[in-house]
Amino acid sequence: MKRTIPGILLAVGWLLLLVKGSFLLFWAVVVLIGIIGAREYCRMSFAHILYESDRMLLSVILALPILAAVFAQHPAFSGSFGIVLGFCALIAYILYNFSRFDSPLSILNRGALGILFIGFLGSHLVLIRALPDGANWLVILSAVTAGSDTLAYYVGSRWGRRKLCPHISPNKTVEGALGGIGGGMLAAVLFSLLFTVPAGLPAILLLALVLSIVGMLGDLLESVIKRGSGSKDSGSLLGGHGGILDRVDSLILAAPILFYIICYSGF
Repeated sequence: MKRTIPGILLAVGWLLLLVKGSFLLFWAVVVLIGIIGAREYCRMSFAHILYESDRMLLSVILALPILAAVFAQHPAFSGSFGIVLGFCALIAYILYNFSRFDSPLSILNRGALGILFIGFLGSHLVLIRALPDGANWLVILSAVTAGSDTLAYYVGSRWGRRKLCPHISPNKTVEGALGGIGGGMLAAVLFSLLFTVPAGLPAILLLALVLSIVGMLGDLLESVIKRGSGSKDSGSLLGGHGGILDRVDSLILAAPILFYIICYSGF
């Protein structure tokens, strides 16, 4: 119950934001999520390396692509603008503090990964929301990643035998991954009946298959970061659910895939 009730409340709140919230409200919430997620990333990646004040500043720098995405509805906006802005800010930060870093290249590498993982990937949630059917697409995307995570955990815990990536995430199994793909596809079909998008059933199933697999890659990517920093969870903000990154890792990697498929497929 400690995980179930907060999970339901989070899901209902996210659904209400997508269905009833304005573009600017959605952008503001994603910015907040991005900054909190960036704080968790900085605590893991820069523990015992940087001061807390440095990590707070870097949290904002890492989230700059999401901040810049407020212009997503403007015809001249390019999604690459935000990542260039964030990278320039990171370079300026390192140059200004260069003399007090033992390994400036390590700061640059970890910071660049954070801009890409948190800021650039996360900004695509805002880019999708700016599309004509963006809110409905985000509902389906969220349903795919949530359905995949839920069924992967259920199937893996009951019938999982073969390890998927034992050196990265020992609890994940091949059986769980297959169950997760099935869960994502089932959720996509159900929610596409309630939140219509300009795509037929075959396209929805194919999208769900791709997004479920990509979402698992996002989960494993965060596991690599946690294992590298010796962290069990990205944070404790959500209690039994861990931190913000533990909840959105699948979503933010799948979001760019969905965005570019929508843009270039004619949906």
